[in-house]
Amino acid sequence: MNKNSPTNDVLTIDTVVGLHVSKKTKKSLLYISSLMWMFDAAGVLALSFTLPSISKEWVLTVQQSANILSSTFLGMLVGALSVGFVADLFGRKLSNLIYFLMTILFSTALGFTNSASTFMLFRFLAGIGYGGLMPSVNAYFAEFLGKGLRGAYLVLLEASWAIGSILIGLVAILTVQNNWRITYWVFASGLLLLPVLLSLPESPKFAFKKHGKVGLERVLKIQLREEIERIPESKITILDILRKPYFARTLMIWTSWFVVSFVYYALFSWAPKIFAQQGLSATKSLWFTFFMMVAQLPGYLSAAYFIERLGRKKSLALYFLGMAVTAILWALVTNTVQLIVVTLLLSFFTLGVWGLVYAYTPELYPTSMRGTGNGMAGVVARIAGILAPQFAGYMFAQNKSLLEIFSWLAVLSLIASVVVLIFGIETKNAEIS
Repeated sequence: MNKNSPTNDVLTIDTVVGLHVSKKTKKSLLYISSLMWMFDAAGVLALSFTLPSISKEWVLTVQQSANILSSTFLGMLVGALSVGFVADLFGRKLSNLIYFLMTILFSTALGFTNSASTFMLFRFLAGIGYGGLMPSVNAYFAEFLGKGLRGAYLVLLEASWAIGSILIGLVAILTVQNNWRITYWVFASGLLLLPVLLSLPESPKFAFKKHGKVGLERVLKIQLREEIERIPESKITILDILRKPYFARTLMIWTSWFVVSFVYYALFSWAPKIFAQQGLSATKSLWFTFFMMVAQLPGYLSAAYFIERLGRKKSLALYFLGMAVTAILWALVTNTVQLIVVTLLLSFFTLGVWGLVYAYTPELYPTSMRGTGNGMAGVVARIAGILAPQFAGYMFAQNKSLLEIFSWLAVLSLIASVVVLIFGIETKNAEIS
């Protein structure tokens, strides 16, 4: 942090954060936040790799498997609904700790279950951690960033989702044939991160909102000479983000979150089964699912580049269009090479969208309602997550063709692209109050 404050001007909190949070601090927080995000991603996607073995061991029907998948997202819905209250009332730091603990403890507990019902219960409880941790960490880290590189930093944070997915995929592929439980036991390693999380400061914007200039100085570890514009005090409800001037942008971002979540979890939850229907063996299906997760990383990194070049609105619309095109192409492939190329491209665009919406959402709302705005966007995503496995499971149970399944996903992606173009606002280089 800078030691001194150079002026006596009246500045916005966004400007103060940009001036006094050092590059070193931002990078440190990026690394720590990314580690939390990696555990979150690993928890959510572990089931994609282990469900085939779990279903075989417990002789589960397609519907029972779909119910286990949906229990995750039902928990994530509860987490997303609660995080706005926890983060806005008690602070981002405590919120991070609560949801991270739920993530690692209940994920670890999954490896000790001996029935589908117990597994589903622990999966629901772990889901509360997954659903609350992502918007909590996102809001926390965003409030340490000035407007200059905020978008790129937040997309880089989201890119750690791909790293977590890749790592848990490797663990699962190497161990699942012998013991699927090992995939969940590795989450106990998250306890090593707790001392670091306890040592972190509260976010500067939340500290200023709750404790004024004194609280901000405590977080930044400097004495400020500037006068800082106060953040208006108000009790924020869901209705507030549905009123002007936020209604159109809320509609736009909710549509974006719903579609990307629905498409992503319809694909990744059932990826091994989709690949099996296209003639791949069980082992090859797991490896193809793994390579789809590898393709997530360049999707995020490309989004980090374009979000600051093209802006938020154009980049998001373009990546949704890419999702629509590649979804249709997947259903039309005729050989393994085409399948590899198309699945990697669809994963690329889908995870690019994830990175963009995570960076875009906190820029649409001021500090007083950012936790609620982020949390409700997460709620919409979790509703989509609950529905997506049921949709795919139903289509498989009805012996629907892959063309029909992927056509629905393509249409949703195209609708989202149009909604972004019509209702989206550009927040590149804009201050967030």
